[in-house]
Order: sequence, then structure tokens, then C-alpha cells
Amino acid sequence: MAQNPNLPDSFDLDRLTRVADRSSDIIERLRNQVYAPDARKTMNIRFNVKTAAEMVGRTEKSIREAEAAGHLNEPDKDPKSGRRTGYTLAQINDMRVHFGALPHRQPDEDPLVLAVQNFKGGVGKSTLVCHLAQYFALKGYRVCVIDCDSQASTTSIFGLNPDVDVDEDEDTLYPFFQHGGPSDLVYAMRATYWPNIALIPANLGLYDAEYEFAARMARENNFVLDRLRNGIATIKDRFDIILLDPPPALGMLSLSVLRAADALLIPAPPNNIDFGSTAHFLKMMSATLDQLAEAGGAREYAFVKIVATKMNDNKSAHGVIKRMMDAVFPEEMLNAVLKDSAEIDNATANLGTVYEIAGAGARTETHKRCRAYLDAVGREVELLIRKTWPSHHKSLEMEGLL
Repeated sequence: MAQNPNLPDSFDLDRLTRVADRSSDIIERLRNQVYAPDARKTMNIRFNVKTAAEMVGRTEKSIREAEAAGHLNEPDKDPKSGRRTGYTLAQINDMRVHFGALPHRQPDEDPLVLAVQNFKGGVGKSTLVCHLAQYFALKGYRVCVIDCDSQASTTSIFGLNPDVDVDEDEDTLYPFFQHGGPSDLVYAMRATYWPNIALIPANLGLYDAEYEFAARMARENNFVLDRLRNGIATIKDRFDIILLDPPPALGMLSLSVLRAADALLIPAPPNNIDFGSTAHFLKMMSATLDQLAEAGGAREYAFVKIVATKMNDNKSAHGVIKRMMDAVFPEEMLNAVLKDSAEIDNATANLGTVYEIAGAGARTETHKRCRAYLDAVGREVELLIRKTWPSHHKSLEMEGLL
């Protein structure tokens, strides 16, 4: 039968394979540029003595005196100008140790395991995880980020190529979920170029954990969805805050994250579709946790907060939906809002964050506004976390925050 020239060609499997191959070639070129051997990510931001004093909670004079006495190292100097290049975050943390200004929880207090969770994709979940992790690190907290999403966006932002630098059989959560796998999560922890941030990375192979979970539930007579929770217990003494970045779907990994978390932060852009999805997510989460409680026991959260993300003040519909969200969730909405910003988009396109922008780029008004939005979200979440640690209550009272 002759093919009608006015009809499109059929899209068979061979054609689909050719399209996929072309896409893979382009992705490989982009990755070769981003992950070039000489493009290893480093932390380039520096802090002047005024900013250092604010971060440590001491005066500039006290820092200078500690340096003069040999208790603290002076920052490096530019070999040409002889001027100080500024303090690194590691040096800021040395100051915190010297002055007793570290914000750590007490050893007898548990770290806060915070999941940034929404079953819908594209809501700013990984963006929020990475910026929160770096905000907490700048404040001096010990942070672990666990990437539970096989798309591995968070892993990429922290400088690892998921296809090259990460082995799903050795470096991700996948072997931990297998029958007879490791007994703790230490094997998968990696230091990052950010002081005080450790990472358990992910890659596409982590998706197989969904099948592993299903198989184990079919053949084993125990509650395997608490496996992640038990694994976190093996590393929690090392950290103050553990951030979980789950996949944007209701699967075994997401359910494990819900069981492992002590608190939830739900990102939700203020538009009809995402607002509806968030409402469905909350209803589905409630029903699912209720069913899981029958098998594994009930879970309670220190807090559950919804944060409006990608808010655009120039879109009247966003304002309408945001007011609706405030009315529907009067106690659950975070006061701070993460505004839509080209600064975040540009940083993400370069597999980075706003907190990593240095030099002239950090002095623009656009950057300062975006940084203010991020800091406001970070401060509010930090306060919620500090309230879970009794050792911080006296300080919070003195600050008028409790």
C-alpha cells in the first residue's frame, strides 16, 4: 500500500532510538563543558572582617586581637596588592570555635531530619534543598544532604556528575536498600567543597530501589519502609540538620522519606495547578501515613510548613492564589516567600546556587534582593529547628523569639 505523502511518517521504535541517541549526544557535550577536568567546583566566596564579625557574633576588634595573639590565622593576602583577600568559611568556623559561638545542638539532642517534599515536580524542591543546606552551613551548622531523587539535581549542584562520579552500587542509597546491604550509611557519605556539608549522592540507578523495595515487601515479613530512618540513625550523631530531597512521586522512596523525616517543608508555587496538587498531596499524605501507621507505628512531625515558591509579584493571579493559600493554611504557611528570580534560574543553569555567586555578581541589586528572599526563608526554618533543641531555648528567649 502506497504511503500518503500528506501524512506524517510513523514514529517507530527505531526512530525513537535515533532521537534518543541525538539527545544523549547533546547532553554529553553539555556535561563535558560543565564537568570539565579543570572545572572542579570550589567555594570562592570570601568574607571581610565586618561580615565575619556579624557571622560570628563578635566585634571586629576581638577578631583582630585574637589574630594578633596567634589564636586565629589571618586571611591570605593578594601577592600583588598586599591586601587581605577575605576569610574563608572554614576560617569563620575556626573563629566560632575560638569564641564558643558554634550553633550546634547538644550531644543529647537529636538532629532535625527535614524533608523538602512534594509529589509534584517543578515546584523548586531541589533548589530549596541546596540553598537551605548552604544557608545552614554559613550559620555554622553541620549539615548532611541526602539525595533520594534519581534525577540527581541536588547531586549535580554540589559538583558531582551523576553519570561519571557516582556509582549506584557503591555511592548512593541503592545498596543500603538491598537485602543484605550495608548496615549503616557511612559508606555513601561524601565531603563537599562546602565546609560542614556532607552529601549522599544519587544517580539514575537509584530508581531501581523502587523495585527493590517492592520485592522486599513481597518476600519479607517486616516493615522495610523504615530502612532509611534506621540508616539515618547510624550517622545522625555527626550532624545538626539532615536534609532529604525525595523524588517528585508517590513511590517507595518517597514513603521512606516521609517515615524518616522529623519535619516537612512543602514547596508550592502560587498557581492553580500547583495549589491543587499541594492540596491533593496533603490529603494523600495523610491517608498514606495513616495506613502505614498500622504496620510501622505512627509518625509525628515537629512541624509541617508550606512555603510559597516561584512567587511573581507582577502576576496578579499569584497574589490571589497566595492569599487563598494563607486563608486555607493560616498556621501552616511559612511567612517568608521565595520569589521568582532570574538570579536563581541563572545560578541553577550553571549548576550552582545564589550563595555561591562572588565578586561583582554579588553586588548587584538583583542578587541582593534574591539573597534577602533566601535568607528570610532560611531564618524562619532555622528558628523552627532551634525550637526543637531545649539547649537553644534560653538564647531564643533572650532574642525575643520564644
